[in-house]
Amino acid sequence: MKIAVYGKLISPEARPYIEKLYHMLKAEGVELIFYAPFHQHLVDHCDIEIDYPTYSSSIELIASQSDVMLSIGGDGTILDAATLVRNSGIPILGVNTGRLGFLADVAREEVNKAAKALLKGKYTVQNRNLISVSTSSPDIIPDPNFALNEIAVSRKDTTSMITVHTWINDEYLNSYWADGLIIATPTGSTGYSLSCGGPIIMPGSENFVITPIAPHNLTVRPFVIPNHYKIRLKVETREDRFLTSVDSRIYACDSEVEIFLERADFKIGTIQTEVQNFPSTLRNKLLWGLDRRN
Repeated sequence: MKIAVYGKLISPEARPYIEKLYHMLKAEGVELIFYAPFHQHLVDHCDIEIDYPTYSSSIELIASQSDVMLSIGGDGTILDAATLVRNSGIPILGVNTGRLGFLADVAREEVNKAAKALLKGKYTVQNRNLISVSTSSPDIIPDPNFALNEIAVSRKDTTSMITVHTWINDEYLNSYWADGLIIATPTGSTGYSLSCGGPIIMPGSENFVITPIAPHNLTVRPFVIPNHYKIRLKVETREDRFLTSVDSRIYACDSEVEIFLERADFKIGTIQTEVQNFPSTLRNKLLWGLDRRN
């Protein structure tokens, strides 16, 4: 098996677990390739000697013909990893060395157990839908123009509400008077959308959810739509510009620009081993269903 390793920074508390993982993979004879900046970080800060090839771009990663990507960090690290994996079909196993780690749901204490299950083939791949975005004016949102979690439009340089006129399949839906609007995938339904009152959607569901951010209307609620629907947004604002966020990547758009959203034509695979499952992650990370009677 060939594993591409991706990460950013490793905290001092997490380093012993990553060092142990590295030595285990090396002992198993696993072929490794490291993201170049992360490779240098490990050399500088961890008690390991690394002499493996590196990659610095999506093109180099895909050319490596890796079987799996091991993402070491938090949920943001996985979102960045997805921009490298793209449509290559390389599935991602997320190891949490950050804070909550909902998407990167392998705890650092269980990383060796998960890695051993991976090497034995005891895992499944959950293929997750993405949202792609384009605009009426070119070159505003550069490649990669897709999101694993969500795409959101929000106000810029003002405390006043914006109005987001929304169409689905060219049929008018609503004009949201709010701080912004989120369009989330099932993967992203447990993130920003959830904090704004959106529902939790099971991974693998063929839906998107449209969730307003602080709407000034009690009758407006999150709205779940089939993910083959196309969405068009037109923003009215007192300022000349508004913000569009594509996962963690933020772009300023002129007020006359229209936003077009649709399901991407490929999916990102995430790996689940015997140490993870979605219901237990909900309970353990979000305290979902917490009840003293249970």
